[in-house]
Amino acid sequence: MSQSDIPYPPHLLVEKPPYRPRVARVGVNRYFELAYHQREVERIWKRAWQWACREEEIPEIGDYMVYEVASLSFIVTRTGVNEFKAYWNSCLHRGRKLCDFAGKRATEFRCMFHGWAWNIDGTLKDMNCGWDFPGTRDEVARLPEARTGVWGGFVFINPDPACEPLAEFLGELPDHFEGAGHDLGRRSKQVHATVHVPANWKIVQEAFLEAWHVSHTHPQIVRSPDYRSVAGNRWDDFGNWMRSAPARPTDQYRAPPGYATSTAETPQDAVDMYWDYHRNEDSPIKVGPGETAGQVIAREIRIAQRKALGDAVEAYHDVHMSTGEMVSVWPNFHPWGGFSRLVYRFRPYQNDPERSIMDVLLMAPWPDDRPRPPPAPPHELGLEDSISEAHELGGLWRIFQQDLGNVAAVQAGLQTSARGYVILSQHNDAPVRKFHDMYDRWMGSDNSDDFIAAEVP
Repeated sequence: MSQSDIPYPPHLLVEKPPYRPRVARVGVNRYFELAYHQREVERIWKRAWQWACREEEIPEIGDYMVYEVASLSFIVTRTGVNEFKAYWNSCLHRGRKLCDFAGKRATEFRCMFHGWAWNIDGTLKDMNCGWDFPGTRDEVARLPEARTGVWGGFVFINPDPACEPLAEFLGELPDHFEGAGHDLGRRSKQVHATVHVPANWKIVQEAFLEAWHVSHTHPQIVRSPDYRSVAGNRWDDFGNWMRSAPARPTDQYRAPPGYATSTAETPQDAVDMYWDYHRNEDSPIKVGPGETAGQVIAREIRIAQRKALGDAVEAYHDVHMSTGEMVSVWPNFHPWGGFSRLVYRFRPYQNDPERSIMDVLLMAPWPDDRPRPPPAPPHELGLEDSISEAHELGGLWRIFQQDLGNVAAVQAGLQTSARGYVILSQHNDAPVRKFHDMYDRWMGSDNSDDFIAAEVP
């Protein structure tokens, strides 16, 4: 099928105005003060929809995962073929965690301290020495639940019983994935790296919210002038989530040419930097006479995707092959669009506002006529470990090592800031500004500038 016969993806034609174009100043204390961290637990992590696990990680009834964010812990279990429940991971007797780790085919959740137990549907099963607790059986008859929802194979929880349904919260998001032919529920968790980082979760997340740091943090990533994203991009705001889309000549809102790029001298240079191989070796992919780097990159990605999708790959426009749609869902979920395999999650670690956890997933498509491979287990990397140990990430670990090399220095630099605030730009930092405005609202500010430095010289 010729590219001229394939319509431009409708979801990329949806254009929203830029997010409140302005320069913003954000106070630095929200990145390290314990009071902010504690308020986040109450205002965000006890009230927000958040991805807890994948469906295929708990495939059988009774399978369960332990999801932790800050000081909170939840048991997420499959209770039916298409039914999930999430319980606060705390015994109703003396508070011991009911589950210390994930498990398979459970029929109960039993406290290892005194033996009280609840069935997987949350009902009380065993109240050891119940005679000694007169008048209390009703109040321990069910484990307290968080609400659950599923989208794209991800199981979400929300500890707030009064929250809006997940589908309502996500809004148009499914149309931009399933509607575009990229159903994350039909992908396999190929890689999962869980990285402990010595920096606040917001600092780490900000490093992955925008792309204009690429030219200095990742100088090896270059693009030739014919590459699509050199023409600019736009940030479309969909309420609870935001998306980067490649600019088109007809766009009303887009960045100036040259946005966030380093320019390669030749198309071959751009192609060479796209694949992971030793630079002292001859390039395995050659740019032919009259070809552009963008054409070669799209072609080679199409060849690779054919192994998973077969001839169906020909129904996709080249824009699916050569651009990544950065998507950020409040408060901490980043599923990339198109054929990108990347998914990120960012979480605070226990009660330490200067430490966080970043999850990196690679979600790969696979043929319909083959069973889905088992999900990759998390490869946990502690504070003293290097992400270079996550060999399963391929060449991406080099990118992440550069990013994570910045964030610890940002954490330290914010605490010695003379001005007491950071400055966010109008376009390139739009998703970071969007995040902080959402943050202010969720933290309880009537005025979105309440947590932003007001006195500016």
